[in-house]
Amino acid sequence: MIRLPLPQKIETERLLLERLRYEDAEEIFYSYASKPEATKYLSWETHKTIDETRMFLDYAVPSWDNGTDFAYSIRLKNRLFIGGIGISNDNGKIQFGYAISPLHWGHGYTTEACSRLLGIVKTMKGVYRIGTFVDCENAASIRVLQKCGLIEEARLPKWFRFINQGNRVKDCLFFRLLP
Repeated sequence: MIRLPLPQKIETERLLLERLRYEDAEEIFYSYASKPEATKYLSWETHKTIDETRMFLDYAVPSWDNGTDFAYSIRLKNRLFIGGIGISNDNGKIQFGYAISPLHWGHGYTTEACSRLLGIVKTMKGVYRIGTFVDCENAASIRVLQKCGLIEEARLPKWFRFINQGNRVKDCLFFRLLP
């Protein structure tokens, strides 16, 4: 298995990305995980209780040590929690995703966090592919991916069942980062 030596903290001009901790549960829940508008295009169900967020952390925190998933909080430099970003490592094939509090949409934070994290990951030994898929209707995420240098590789008809959209199967676009 390809082990990724990801840093536990990453700094950008305006942001701090830090390895998720159990103590982040309330901030995750109240900033985006419980917000239907923030989870509409995500693969997991909108959290109805903070216990659901804690269950997510029961997976995310040890997954870092296993080397399979690396989840970060996204904070402004004043320490305000505004979202999350993470990558999954399938032996050097990387998939990533993110979610931002609706209160912080439209400020370029997602692009800043994504660009920085992908810039680190793409230089790591053993990483041979970086990509993600997005609902064809998620125009904001499509713009973020394009700004981060990803290219559309394929349109995937009826590719993914989005639980927060009535469990409907939707067309998706697959994006990848060029080497």
